[in-house]
Amino acid sequence: MSYQREFEKRLNIGMVGIGSHAYRNILPTTHYLPVRLQAFCDINLDLAKKTAEEYGVKACYSTAAEMYQNEELDAVFLCVSPEMHPELTCEALDAGLHVWMEKPPAVLASQIETMIEHRKNRVVVVGFKKAFMPATQKVIEILADEEYGPLMGLSAEYPMTIPEDGETVLRERQAPNWLKNGCHPLSQILAVGGEVAAVTMHRSPEGVGVCVLEFQNGVVGTLNLVSAHSTRATERYAFWGKSHITVDGNLRVTVQRGFPFEYSRTTSYVPTGMDSGAVVWEPTDTRATLENKALFIQGFYNEMGYFCDCVLSGQPAKTGSLEFALSVLKVYEAALLSGGKRIEIA
Repeated sequence: MSYQREFEKRLNIGMVGIGSHAYRNILPTTHYLPVRLQAFCDINLDLAKKTAEEYGVKACYSTAAEMYQNEELDAVFLCVSPEMHPELTCEALDAGLHVWMEKPPAVLASQIETMIEHRKNRVVVVGFKKAFMPATQKVIEILADEEYGPLMGLSAEYPMTIPEDGETVLRERQAPNWLKNGCHPLSQILAVGGEVAAVTMHRSPEGVGVCVLEFQNGVVGTLNLVSAHSTRATERYAFWGKSHITVDGNLRVTVQRGFPFEYSRTTSYVPTGMDSGAVVWEPTDTRATLENKALFIQGFYNEMGYFCDCVLSGQPAKTGSLEFALSVLKVYEAALLSGGKRIEIA
């Protein structure tokens, strides 16, 4: 890992959307990326100028078109609402720029298909941070090992509700919490499990329930929507193959290796040696080091660094690509339309 000031080659970046999320998470992440912040764009031009002064950015604009016309940029960071992403993404791609955008990328899957038509040879990455976070990448690594994998099943718990009338949500192009935050667990699940073939959503009257996911590789998994109103609600993910792997609160990764066992004969669950039992990884929060910072734990650095690496190397994106985003949105839409019925995904 290098700091921005240490890179010899950097990308000239314009940023659209300088609101609270961008200020708290996206701009701080740029300290660790090979970028040069060249211009800001926001409908609140005064806010853009105040932020630009803080970050040493010389140019501010109220429209993206004006910024693209006046600045020599390599790429743009989009940090706006999902309703605005499709138009702004296509506008940037048509201007010849690479695009990183925050999640969710759109309110409809068909809008992502339009982005793909405009992409050509440009790199586009969507910031599905849970697909990029270290915990998820560790699970993928473990399951790729023949001793522990392949994946045979999964389950997830996430504090979330889903709207009752999904047809209206899609017809009116609404952006409910099931889109804005539901894409988090969906992106992590798809990053580990792969493409989904069918979805069945069982919704309770309170809006919670269970989403059954049938993957193309034959794996069946569940996304359990638990009460979003509970002050004790948290996240938990479990994956199993030849071993059992859990991710608790996005921080603690545990793989159960088991121990030598013979029914009616084994007397100790802690046999001698260090080659059995559970292995646990979690941050050591007593140190002010990078791996303990939310920007690294939650995946912001990984997703944005991956985008920069793809652009600089001339390689198309795979993780967080528009194709991946399309898969996530298709599952999102199928769950909205399910109503307890099995929905196949084309």
